[in-house]
Amino acid sequence: MKTCPRKLLSVFAALTLFGAVAACSGPTEVTSLDNLVTPEDERKTRAGSVFGEDGFTIGGRKRLSPGETTGIGVNSFLWRASLDTILFMPVTSADPFGGVIITDWYTPADTPENERFKLNVYILGRALRADGVKVSVFRQVQDPSGTWRDSSVPDETAIKIEDAILMKARQLRYETVEQ
Repeated sequence: MKTCPRKLLSVFAALTLFGAVAACSGPTEVTSLDNLVTPEDERKTRAGSVFGEDGFTIGGRKRLSPGETTGIGVNSFLWRASLDTILFMPVTSADPFGGVIITDWYTPADTPENERFKLNVYILGRALRADGVKVSVFRQVQDPSGTWRDSSVPDETAIKIEDAILMKARQLRYETVEQ
């Protein structure tokens, strides 16, 4: 049984590395979430209209730091990096305003058929910080009767996924600042 957590850790490390390398190839379909908020919506949010959509505004525009947008409630670099990193798993729910990504159960090709994994990713704020992302990893093993039972996952697994997300977010921020 001790080999399962090591095997799981090596599988996630390999998939994370693969995801990081694959992300270098360019934008994917997942980045289409940028279209959830129109430029007009962003303008209205920043301006703070008093008399309707095109009315009198007070306060001017709020200055945003790089990676901070009014379109989503969390840091955009962490959001995109999270999606890019866990792209190999089917995403059940993605809430860009609350900063929660939930995957469906996934069985990697090189693991036994009676083992599956699930991730919950929480983006905790608008700043790009090391403690700005939290990952929960769940593992289930199927017993001989066919019932799925929860099984433990080493803490290092979630930490490695968080590190991969942070590394990708820093890379995205660096690319944006260079432009």
